[in-house]
Amino acid sequence: MNLLGIVAVSGKPGLWRALAQNKTGYILESLDEQKTKLVANISTAKLAALNEITIFGLEDDIKLLDVFEKMKNASSVPDAKADGKKMREFFREIAPDHDEEKVYASDMKKIISWYQALKDLPLFSEEEPTAPAVEETPASESVKTVEAEAAPEKPKAKAKKPAAKKAE
Repeated sequence: MNLLGIVAVSGKPGLWRALAQNKTGYILESLDEQKTKLVANISTAKLAALNEITIFGLEDDIKLLDVFEKMKNASSVPDAKADGKKMREFFREIAPDHDEEKVYASDMKKIISWYQALKDLPLFSEEEPTAPAVEETPASESVKTVEAEAAPEKPKAKAKKPAAKKAE
């Protein structure tokens, strides 16, 4: 699942794709059918990248991407407008170690609505890009002795010819 560049903007419904960045903020495009454009000012808008969001767990926090993967494999996902009890039962199934005191019904509703918006997009089934692997070289190979080479001789400056005096 490749959710790089997908953000949630506080105070704005839905999810947004970051298109570009300028010196005052980000240019965003909505993921819905309208494809609305928005300039989110860095100083006033709060952006949350979906690939960095976690939910509270009893031991460790649970990545939203892991929750989405389990939702993808679940038999049925409740509607975002379902009652809190039905959503809580669903979350006990897909994230059994989530902290029920800290994860509210509104959080579960938001996560389910985000899943509904993303599940049909091609990026939802893409693999997340990985950084190219850097080959490690043993220290003995990486440090090589280099013989000092003699610096090339500088070309000698040409002597200026004295200017010829004009005959009077």
